[in-house]
Amino acid sequence: MEILAVIPARGGSKSIPRKNIKLLLGKPLIAWIIEEAKKSKLLTRIIVSTDDNEIAEVAKKYGAEVPFLRPTEISGDLSTDVEFLNHALDWLKQNQNYHPDIVLRLPPTSPLNQAKYIDEGIKTLLDYPEADAARPICEVDKHPYKFWQIDEEKKLLKPFLPKEITGFDEPNNLPRQLFPKVYMHTGAMDVIRTKTLRDRQSTSGEKLTYFFMAPEDSINIDRPLDFEIAEFLLQKRLNKKIV
Repeated sequence: MEILAVIPARGGSKSIPRKNIKLLLGKPLIAWIIEEAKKSKLLTRIIVSTDDNEIAEVAKKYGAEVPFLRPTEISGDLSTDVEFLNHALDWLKQNQNYHPDIVLRLPPTSPLNQAKYIDEGIKTLLDYPEADAARPICEVDKHPYKFWQIDEEKKLLKPFLPKEITGFDEPNNLPRQLFPKVYMHTGAMDVIRTKTLRDRQSTSGEKLTYFFMAPEDSINIDRPLDFEIAEFLLQKRLNKKIV
């Protein structure tokens, strides 16, 4: 069985310029996920999809393949995962006659992701033949029943979710232990059957299974503050290994 990891790393980044190769504890951000992917016992191939020559060279240095450069038209802020994943599949089929059974999206922006989660995600999908894809989840730290929206005209706050959904008059004043548990996709990866991408043009499909990630391993780097948090957590992890 061929299981392909695709690491997306476009050159443009508005919130943090050159984010994917910005140094995190002395290594380019993208290096962390490449090194963890290489530790996987189940991945059979690791490639990077980028539109940027410098990122391509850094990725190769840390052991990933960069068989092509991604076209500019699918490398913008609004480009979708389906677009670059299908582009990778098309290129590999046409140029190398390569047809993976499962595709993983492994973003560099989740540097605390680990090989154990990568393999768990793959096993989860393999153990559930009816599922189209699998995603890592963790329980949300802020319950959506307590969210607000702004009434601009009246300059007032009003609940984001109406009572018809929550069943509570004032959920914002109640302990969250009264509410149903809610989970979020950590964004650290997607584990997708190739036929889901090809036939459904989707990274989730209709039947989406799950596995758990620890919240402290699920950070997604989007803002400068996220870099600082990731550095703290990674240093803490490295210190534990040294001890």
